Amino acid sequence: MTVTLRRAAVRFKVHFHDAIGDHMTPSGAAEEMTPSGAAWELLVPAASAPARARGRALQAALREAVRTGRLAPGTRLPSSRELAADLGVSRGLVTEAYEQLTAEGYLRSDRGAGTWVGGAARAAHPRARDLAPRPAGARADFLPGTPDLSLFPRAAWAAAQRGVLAELPHQALGYPDPRGLPRLRTALAELLARRRGVVADPERVIVVSGVAQATTLLGFVLHARGVRAIGVEDPGSPEHGTLYASAGLDAVPLPLDGEGLATGPLKESGVRAVVTTPAHQFPSGIAYSARRRTELLDWARSVDGLVVEDDYDGDFRYDRAPVGALQGLDPERVAYTGSVSKSLAPGLRLGWLLVPAALAEEVVERKRTMDLGNPVVDQALLARFVERGDYDRQLRRCQRAYRERRDTLVSALEEHFPGTEVSGIAAGLHVIAALPGRYGPPEYFLERTAAAGVAVRPLADYGRAVERADVRLVLGYAHQSPARIRDGVRLMAQALRA
Repeated sequence: MTVTLRRAAVRFKVHFHDAIGDHMTPSGAAEEMTPSGAAWELLVPAASAPARARGRALQAALREAVRTGRLAPGTRLPSSRELAADLGVSRGLVTEAYEQLTAEGYLRSDRGAGTWVGGAARAAHPRARDLAPRPAGARADFLPGTPDLSLFPRAAWAAAQRGVLAELPHQALGYPDPRGLPRLRTALAELLARRRGVVADPERVIVVSGVAQATTLLGFVLHARGVRAIGVEDPGSPEHGTLYASAGLDAVPLPLDGEGLATGPLKESGVRAVVTTPAHQFPSGIAYSARRRTELLDWARSVDGLVVEDDYDGDFRYDRAPVGALQGLDPERVAYTGSVSKSLAPGLRLGWLLVPAALAEEVVERKRTMDLGNPVVDQALLARFVERGDYDRQLRRCQRAYRERRDTLVSALEEHFPGTEVSGIAAGLHVIAALPGRYGPPEYFLERTAAAGVAVRPLADYGRAVERADVRLVLGYAHQSPARIRDGVRLMAQALRA
């Protein structure tokens, strides 16, 4: 059989060269085709496919040859009789393949002129591009927001996955509850009540694809209710404004003071919804004071408004127990959201949203129409991970590692940039470092560090209200080992001395 197919390939190649060496298209225009021999040799393996699959294999091979450009537009194919004889298959299989690909637009056929490769298909790119945001060619990376992905608990996660696949009933693989798997919602309600002090009714927990989807869901619901603007912290996460804008809401920057969001500008703004990060404000690193939390909730009650609490890294406090969530003080005025992006990995795309009763039905309906719910197996896996204590163990592991790395960064800054002031509470995955004036101006500092291959981001990138005269940096440390942190700070210092 192998020898026969090789001979068929040789004959097929000759026929193709004869057919395309110098010919006229059906329109009368002369074309010169010089495709590689691989273009038709792709069809030879189809002839050795099992009899029942041979027709589909031939169609797939022809389709792939056209799609990848190995058979160029305008190439004339052998007659069905010739191709069938060369491949050693029935003429009916070839005729059916030609007819199918003609119907799909890959080929064209003109009476009396034969079958040709059409011009509709375009050669596909050999591989997909990776558009994930990463610093290009950085020798040291202090960009904030990324956890240490090497800490992902692969063994425990794999064990949980095996357990879930063994125990998950068949009916659970159907279309899910858009709110999320009941088992996961129950596990999350217990976890968040215990660790973050939220008031968590499992019926009002919605499983989402991270904080980004939670933000967008709330934006759509608020817009449908007639809301057209929402307050955002300044400085704050640029993503908040971008995500709400995608839902049709204008982001109104509101300044901070030493206690949190300044209530005076908030009241004057006229907004009735505001996004906050009270446990560990991003990026300034402060925790909202008890007084400011009370004032913020008083404002929400007075305007019949909503506070959106982004608890992006509330579990990571290194000098004391974390401050409880704002939502626990008034669950009917606060929508609370978080995710496993900092504790496990952002690529899992798993998070949660707790909504006030007045918004629950609308948010669930919007979630249903958006994606019908999150993947069931992933949800069951996270539920098992939480139930068996693996998630708590992972948090403790990350806390130990990130505390050490924060201490390393602070020590390295003291050594190489004497007089640097590190502000914010001992928490999270980043610090704010204000360098002495002798290291400025900011433009010079950023130019020199970039030239040295050190990726850093100034605080000024995160808001309009930031003083831009001094060098103030938002330095992420969680994703780097202590050794790399020390090397990176040393590189910054060398860049300024050069």
